[in-house]
Amino acid sequence: MVVNNQKMKNRGHIQSTGHEALLSNAGGFTAFSFGGYNIRFRAPYSLDRYVDVVKWDDGYLVVLARYNHNTEPEEEYIDLKPILEGLYIDPASFLKPIKSVRLAYA
Repeated sequence: MVVNNQKMKNRGHIQSTGHEALLSNAGGFTAFSFGGYNIRFRAPYSLDRYVDVVKWDDGYLVVLARYNHNTEPEEEYIDLKPILEGLYIDPASFLKPIKSVRLAYA
């Protein structure tokens, strides 16, 4: 897991706005960006890309993901709370302002 708290606009990334976080993947990692943080963690080896955010529930994501071995999207689940705790980021205060999550691919 990697966290980078440099401002996203300085790094050429699409930036989250207001109460919206961003989810994407590249190079074997999933990226979750919000409030100037870009949190990256290992993605499944065969993940091609996320295709939809189905549900956001206070740190718990239900997403549709496309994998190299399957042409149809599969429902997947991401729990951010243990990831944040592992990075010594307080999940309650970090997640509280997030009202929605959208996909962001450059």
